[in-house]
Amino acid sequence: MFRKKLLLSIGVILILVTLGIASFGMAVWVNELNSPKTVKVACIGDSITERGYPLILRSMLGSDFTVANFGVSGSTVSRDSILPYMDQKAFQHAKDFDPDIIIIMLGTNDANPEITVDGDEGFEEDYKQLISAFWALGGEEQIYVMKSPPILSTNSAYNNTYLVKTIIPQIDQVATELELPIIDIYGALGENPDYYWDGVHPNKDGSTIIASTVYDFVFSEIDDTMQ
Repeated sequence: MFRKKLLLSIGVILILVTLGIASFGMAVWVNELNSPKTVKVACIGDSITERGYPLILRSMLGSDFTVANFGVSGSTVSRDSILPYMDQKAFQHAKDFDPDIIIIMLGTNDANPEITVDGDEGFEEDYKQLISAFWALGGEEQIYVMKSPPILSTNSAYNNTYLVKTIIPQIDQVATELELPIIDIYGALGENPDYYWDGVHPNKDGSTIIASTVYDFVFSEIDDTMQ
């Protein structure tokens, strides 16, 4: 569905160029006419999403896309935690948004034993349940799974070793089993402390790298499907 919307937008632009229409008023009218046809992007995640990259991604993608931020601070994949993402209102709002593209970046809080009660137990099944809920929308949604950013803080319960050895391998496994594309945010940030406010939350530079990585990956996927 998102491919059809993107092709429609491109088609309108090509028609305008061919006809040589330069009127500002006409351009505004065409933009308003096609605004319901934009590709809807839902960003699912925790505070790294809620306070971070979606706004930057929105400016990168432009008017053919509507980017909505459904991040919830402190949320987890695991349903056995203080704040399971699937129990939050944002989860239902994301489904009601009826997105064409779903980008999921969760797992950081699952690497914090003070938040997630039973560690990684049930993580994969809970992640599959989360993804299945978006598949159940019944369209042609494209889902992208993201590896969580590095945890560089040494003054908190967040554990990068646990993230690397336990959580990220399970994210990889879920993506492999469900044949979903995976975006390597961990590798993109490269454990560089200059990209963080506090060792857990990326700063503006870190968020820009996340947005750029998503931008490049999503567009390469769209280009492949359009050829």
